[in-house]
Amino acid sequence: MSDLSRFLPRSFDPGAKVTLIAGRGSYPQLTADRIRSNGVDLSLIALDGETRDELFESFPKERRRKAKVGQIGKLVKYLKVLETRYVVMVGQIQPGRLFKGLHPDLRAIKILASLKEKNAATIFGAIVAEIEAAGCEVLDARAFLDEDLASVGTMTGFRSAYLPEHLDHGIKIGAECARLHIGQSILVRKGTVLAVEAFEGTDQMIQRGGSFKTDQKILVKMPHPDHDFRFDVPVFGMTTLETLKEAGVTTAALAANKTIILNKKEVLTTAHEYGIEILGFS
Repeated sequence: MSDLSRFLPRSFDPGAKVTLIAGRGSYPQLTADRIRSNGVDLSLIALDGETRDELFESFPKERRRKAKVGQIGKLVKYLKVLETRYVVMVGQIQPGRLFKGLHPDLRAIKILASLKEKNAATIFGAIVAEIEAAGCEVLDARAFLDEDLASVGTMTGFRSAYLPEHLDHGIKIGAECARLHIGQSILVRKGTVLAVEAFEGTDQMIQRGGSFKTDQKILVKMPHPDHDFRFDVPVFGMTTLETLKEAGVTTAALAANKTIILNKKEVLTTAHEYGIEILGFS
């Protein structure tokens, strides 16, 4: 384990060049800020139509490149041009890109044809294999973000109204859904499953479950048992918090050390004001 982060390999060389492959949202910006604050030499590969323009513009021209989603050959070429030793892959890709708006090059077409199952885990796993075959090491996407992760216990300073067995039930069902790769989140209430996340994503699932006008609703969010943190980390942020408020959900249980809370201080402060407990479980 490196002194810079417990999620870095023991062999990590802080003097080597790191390239950030960035998708959607504020998560890539947070990661870039944390890496830069540690004095690490950082470059950026932005994904056209996904990465925020302000993040792209924050890098000097010689340290940034842009590729379309699916251009694996160009991605690997850019990593070599940028003299990359380590890669960090962060930020979502629009789920619909798996069906529309993908721009596969010959390398990507070959990868897709070789996969028996085509989902986010298998596709990104194959991309990681291509990157590492090119001589780069793909790091755990939690690297440098230790302070931004959910911790065990309540993080908002109070406990909302629910029985421990109802939370335990949610964690048990959530773990089974995660094991089956159905989704990372579920919504439960007093031993009843109100909604399960599938392809639509967490916020849409909360909105759907929020249509049941009842109390003591609990959101449970966790990764699956064989989760590959090199290309996917569960994320909780202000948008999800606002969705919880609108849906009348008073508790959010997040897998500790496995869920990133974006703008953590602001989210926890606002959650306290809303009367929403955010807790971490191991």
